[in-house]
Amino acid sequence: MRLAESFVSINGEGPRAGELALFLRFVGCNLSCSYCDTRWANEPGCEYEDKSIEELIDLVASSGIKNVTLTGGEPMLQQELPALARGLLRLHGIRIEIETNGAVSLCEMAGIRAKAEPYEDMPGQPDEAGLSDDGSSRMDGTGLSDEVPGQPGEAGLSDDEKTVTRKHENKSGNKPKNKSGNKPVNAVRLSFTMDYKLPSSGCESAMLTDNFRYLRQEDTVKFVSGSREDLERAADIISQHNLTERCHVYISPVYGSIDPQDIVGFMAERKMNDVRLQLQLHKLIWDPCKRGV
Repeated sequence: MRLAESFVSINGEGPRAGELALFLRFVGCNLSCSYCDTRWANEPGCEYEDKSIEELIDLVASSGIKNVTLTGGEPMLQQELPALARGLLRLHGIRIEIETNGAVSLCEMAGIRAKAEPYEDMPGQPDEAGLSDDGSSRMDGTGLSDEVPGQPGEAGLSDDEKTVTRKHENKSGNKPKNKSGNKPVNAVRLSFTMDYKLPSSGCESAMLTDNFRYLRQEDTVKFVSGSREDLERAADIISQHNLTERCHVYISPVYGSIDPQDIVGFMAERKMNDVRLQLQLHKLIWDPCKRGV
């Protein structure tokens, strides 16, 4: 996998803003937003390290950091990302966040999440991506298939991935069990932080609104706004798709383009309950152009 950089810092935004996270930034993107602050990672000549899934799992397992953010560029353009996610989901206590631009389907990753995580204690979650009432999978257009034979929770893992994840499980001791005691329960949570690109980005036409149906309460839709027109469009999308009933919803300013006070005023004017203004913490703490933070 083409890794541009890895580093430990605080989450600058999202539900875990201010918490430590290990960031894995991959190169390449299918969009070119007007305000992109990681354009360097999308350039054809961007330097990167070619890392195997085993190397990345080892990096995460040895980091001592619970929050892992897979970002870019657009991380879901990496063909091996599903295999990496399946491997990371076998590590006890790790929380994975995938930052995605809204222009790549979440279907496959939502299916991986649904198969990897228990639902006994979470009745009524929106769009449980193909799970029946007893937690088994069904084919309903989400890309899920029946569990394959093998060690519980290893559906879809290659032999190499199973070896890597079993190695880390053996280091940490017993696997957690669910109430029935017959299947591993991951303490891992896999969440999506997904952008909806507004008019000033120049990329709104690439947005896949079908992705909204895969979102759950732990996920986030982020609207990066640079103008009154952007704010109006964000309000329309939030209302049309009932996003505050489904997941976290944040509005962030394009740095240097709009006063956050104006966003607060708009939110009050439009009675935007359950929507949060979020400022990018790393740009307040460090130089806005600084890498590796």
